[in-house]
Amino acid sequence: MVKRYMEESFKTIIEPFRIKSVEPLKRTSLSERKVILKEARLNLFLIKSENVLIDLLTDSGTNAMSAEQWAGIMRGDESYAGSPSFLRFEKAAQDITGHSVVIPTHQGRASERIVIQSLLKPGQYVLSNTLFDTTRANVEHEQCKVIDLPCEEAKDTQAQFPFKGNMNLALFEEKLKELKSQVGLVVMTLTNNSGGGQPADPENVGAVARLCKAYKIPFMIDGCRFAENAYLVKKRDSRYANKTAKQIALDLFQLADVITISAKKDGVANIGGIICTKNEEWAQGFRNNLILTEGFPTYGGLAGRDLEAIAIGMYEALDEDYLQYRIRCIEYMCEGLRKLSVPIVEPAGGHAIYVDARKFLAHIEPAQLPGQALAVALYEEGGIRSCEIGTSMFGKIVNGKIEPARQDLVRLAIPRRVYTQSHFDYVIEVFSRIVERKKEMKGMKFTYRPEALPHFTSHFDWI
Repeated sequence: MVKRYMEESFKTIIEPFRIKSVEPLKRTSLSERKVILKEARLNLFLIKSENVLIDLLTDSGTNAMSAEQWAGIMRGDESYAGSPSFLRFEKAAQDITGHSVVIPTHQGRASERIVIQSLLKPGQYVLSNTLFDTTRANVEHEQCKVIDLPCEEAKDTQAQFPFKGNMNLALFEEKLKELKSQVGLVVMTLTNNSGGGQPADPENVGAVARLCKAYKIPFMIDGCRFAENAYLVKKRDSRYANKTAKQIALDLFQLADVITISAKKDGVANIGGIICTKNEEWAQGFRNNLILTEGFPTYGGLAGRDLEAIAIGMYEALDEDYLQYRIRCIEYMCEGLRKLSVPIVEPAGGHAIYVDARKFLAHIEPAQLPGQALAVALYEEGGIRSCEIGTSMFGKIVNGKIEPARQDLVRLAIPRRVYTQSHFDYVIEVFSRIVERKKEMKGMKFTYRPEALPHFTSHFDWI
């Protein structure tokens, strides 16, 4: 049943919670921030969090937990094996995903590593709507290759297509026919983080699942932001308007052979990951792999208190009062940036605002890292930390030169239940100042670049 408040079109964002505890923010001056940037080699990952005013680097593990979650933490049972906290965690994950096997890990990339190491063989291919950085790194570490096949609409950041997280089905089927048994795994990332936090629709995911079954290839859903994807389906496809976000999430999860989830996103927790499957043979391999590095299968590298927080948080992430507020916050920021003519990935996504830095700083060549330049400018101007998702993160070195990524985006990831509308207004104001001086901005270059996951530890300088 549609609630009355959802029928009323108030413009004001109201957080569906009260704030019970506050944490002070440290202000820095422009001159201080310039020194901080220099000491961090212009890499925002290397800046101390105490020197950041508004931290939009990631929504992963940066959530504010609820009173119920803190109460759950006090109930946490720290038994090494068979803890009742695990049983509550297991029941919640089974209820939400519909999969019988639930294995905890310490975070999402641990879940990815275990599944990828267990299912892939060197030389195989992984096909995806677009893999995020850690998933891609885990695949490539196993000497496998990634082929991203996002839908055509995703190439145009300004297109208003509602489901840019979809797989390009024509190209997908073509690759399956071409590569056949060389394809070891197919992954759908929901929502598509690297592609602008865009959702995938159930019909597209279902078509991918059916093709995987026909070709006998394992189908994995990376469900880090399962609740946001489900709510955006509900909002953007009238056929799902009368379904709950929980029902939509369950329908999507049922299409997968295996699921990985970072509980640091839509688990609304500060740490944790999950593997779910119905395949008992795979599950035994996953558990054996997990025991080597994570811990016993009923705690998987987590404390019992964390298992409790995740079990509660997964349900809270599916609460539609919360989801309405969450998505409206993203839309609000996007509206403010549009008024400044800042190009963003359209339509507004689920967990972040993605600025098209390549379009915004068109005078800077893609090989000169326009995304990193914009991210650094946001910190210098207003103490805002964001994350470049472009050539710094995904570019390749070919014959000694940087080969640009498909897009250069800057992600403003919104931590769950942390910031208020005035914080968002401040971010928009900082952008207004950058708009005034954007033509003066210069490109950047690497002065140090590791081979794997370069954006975390690279050093940069201005050109």
